[in-house]
Amino acid sequence: MSTREVDVVVIGSGVAGLSTAIRMARQGLAVVVATKGERGATATAWAQGGVAAVVDASGDSIGLHAADTLKAGAGLCDEVAVSILVEEGPRRVAELIELGADFDREADGALALAREGGHSAARVLHAGGAATGVEVQRTLEAGAEAAGVRILERHAGLTVEIGERGVEGVVLQGQGSQVHLSTEHVVLATGGAGQLYSVTTNPTGATGDGIAVALRAGAAIADVEFVQFHPTALDVDLAPRPLLSEALRGHGALLRDAAGERFVDELAPRDVVARAIVEAGAKTGARHAWLDVTVLDDFAKRFPSLDQTLKGIGLDPATDWLPVAPAAHHLAGGVLVDLNGATTIDGLWAVGETADAGVHGANRLASNSLLEGLVFGARVAEAIGGGGRGPLPTGALGALLGDGGQIGVRRLPPMLPASTVPRGTVREDRGMPGDDIAAVQQAMTAGAGVVRQPDEMARALDVVGALKVSGPPRSILDAERDSIVLVAEAVLRGALARAESRGGHFRVDFPRTEPSFECRLVQQVGS
Repeated sequence: MSTREVDVVVIGSGVAGLSTAIRMARQGLAVVVATKGERGATATAWAQGGVAAVVDASGDSIGLHAADTLKAGAGLCDEVAVSILVEEGPRRVAELIELGADFDREADGALALAREGGHSAARVLHAGGAATGVEVQRTLEAGAEAAGVRILERHAGLTVEIGERGVEGVVLQGQGSQVHLSTEHVVLATGGAGQLYSVTTNPTGATGDGIAVALRAGAAIADVEFVQFHPTALDVDLAPRPLLSEALRGHGALLRDAAGERFVDELAPRDVVARAIVEAGAKTGARHAWLDVTVLDDFAKRFPSLDQTLKGIGLDPATDWLPVAPAAHHLAGGVLVDLNGATTIDGLWAVGETADAGVHGANRLASNSLLEGLVFGARVAEAIGGGGRGPLPTGALGALLGDGGQIGVRRLPPMLPASTVPRGTVREDRGMPGDDIAAVQQAMTAGAGVVRQPDEMARALDVVGALKVSGPPRSILDAERDSIVLVAEAVLRGALARAESRGGHFRVDFPRTEPSFECRLVQQVGS
């Protein structure tokens, strides 16, 4: 295994990882970005709706954006973290534009702004109608190249080495070989974990790797029971499921049930709309609802990428109602961090969807995810560049460390390490890693979906527990399997422990929000 020494290793090449890397490279640090696939194969590139930021104060304000974010978060947002997001957001968007991002504009040259579910004003910047992520990814890749960031493709994060002073290095898994990088700083920016489910909008690489790396290193995670299901994924036989942007409903598209009737406020938060679709289907026996975009003018001109996708599937948005059903989309929780992205381990940082700074609470507001990567990526870079190593007593992490914090914490019993049964023995009995992944996905879809039943969650936890084994991976697919199993276990443990319904977590046996659970559920791997 080869060894190299660098200042910082960033694992992940989406908006969060590249934003962090560019800023650190400009500070003169030697930065390596490791990405599991090709550099552009990220969830960022798949993002449709846009970036939410108050760039035009006429009819909008920073306070309104904060209020909308807090409302969607259902009582679990950290207000300081939300203030940072909305206050620093416009500046970070301006920097992205200066870097070369080409957002859609009105005829007079002003930025075109859309309204999406949960927003009280039109504040969402977009590019190519619903191809915002492609433009953001393109811009940041060009910026990384210009800044001298080295990107190591087809290498997954595997293990962070921890010494007396914190991080000392990281091991990356390539195709059949491993690479060791000696460093005092590792930034986890691997995105979410939609691939825990059979039905998801996420790319195949969204397997929760950063959260798994953090757990194996001994870091704390929180809020992972809050999985956001996007209500309007196109219900066709494709994996991942094509996403029908929130912007469609923002422009007036209607949701209809089997009888053709509207049944929900299309601009309600995503968790509300997703549950309404599931409930409507349960009443009629339909497996999906329909999104009526025939009411929109100039669909092909306004949303060219979606128009092309739909016609390629055989649907004509000018005449057809579009079958839609919820699909796993975003993980609100993640690695517990302070307001600068520091974890409970010195030198280990997390940012973007991998992290939990308290921005999203129990449910993310539409189009706040790209903004989160931009804003907190800058804060991580500035903290590392300023000589930071360990956590500050701020935000959610402050509460865990006993230094205050607006939202309390509740520790779950420690997660057990992987079984000591040799991997080869287990593989002979249970098949290949791809089979194990499919088993977890089926169990999670049945047990930890939009509406959750306690017995189904328990059965899913049994499935996951039986697949938890130890031993070094031999490939990236092995590493993905281990990540999926570990993170699925954490999601189920959190969902079973949270005896209430809040945001993206809805239990039929506890359908109400309980004040006693206005706290973060924190998990760590025990010894």
